[in-house]
Amino acid sequence: MLKYLITERKLIVTLAKNDFRKKFAGSYMGVVWALVQPAVTVLMYWFVFQVGLRQTQSYGGVPFILWMLAGLVPWFYFNDALTGGTSSLVEYSYLVKKVVFRIEILPIVKACSALYVHTFFVALTFVLYCVYGSFPGWYTLQLFYYSACMFILVLSLAYGTSAISVLLRDNVQIISIALQIGIWFTPIMWNLADIGQRLPKWIIWIFKANPMYYICYGYRDSLIYHVPFWKHPLLTLWFWTFTLLAYLWGTRTFRRARPHFADVL
Repeated sequence: MLKYLITERKLIVTLAKNDFRKKFAGSYMGVVWALVQPAVTVLMYWFVFQVGLRQTQSYGGVPFILWMLAGLVPWFYFNDALTGGTSSLVEYSYLVKKVVFRIEILPIVKACSALYVHTFFVALTFVLYCVYGSFPGWYTLQLFYYSACMFILVLSLAYGTSAISVLLRDNVQIISIALQIGIWFTPIMWNLADIGQRLPKWIIWIFKANPMYYICYGYRDSLIYHVPFWKHPLLTLWFWTFTLLAYLWGTRTFRRARPHFADVL
């Protein structure tokens, strides 16, 4: 993965830009829609929780909407990148059939393409935090670390899911449903600490075993609680162990299925 990121970086950047633009090709506003959609999503959640439900409870000294957005921002990237990476080989089937093209970079292209919207989403979150009087500090720099963690996790999974999608086209829908369920098992919309005393410990461990729990709460530690990532050694060890196993599974699945790609597509 690292080798292709370095040796094929120019091609990856070019394809990622084209992939990002292609999503909105033919529309009047073009790539502006990529910025409008996150803004509308943020405003929708703000209206529902802050105005409609009058959620006034604060976490870490910030309103609930800011606490929730700190978890939603990485989840939106994970959802977009994994969905795109899962369908990358099928979508770019004309490149897969070319003998000289390194198809290993296609999941990377999708992960890089999703970074454009993610970057705008993070910037919009900073603006909202400043509006509420919570200005970014030095701990915000940890977002680079947690973003890198999420990028590697997505690619590790996408190598395997993209290979399976070539042989089993229903896999895209399966991943989509799994992501819809996964957002409630991270958790993002509700605080695990509020219900932790009412649940058995083994259920709490199941929630924390979700690798995106580490990422989403890492964003909150960076933006709200100001906790360095090395303060969670067990979660950090588990996350990288899971990511390593996912990478080994994903790359092995990709290599074993690769000889059949051209025939199936």
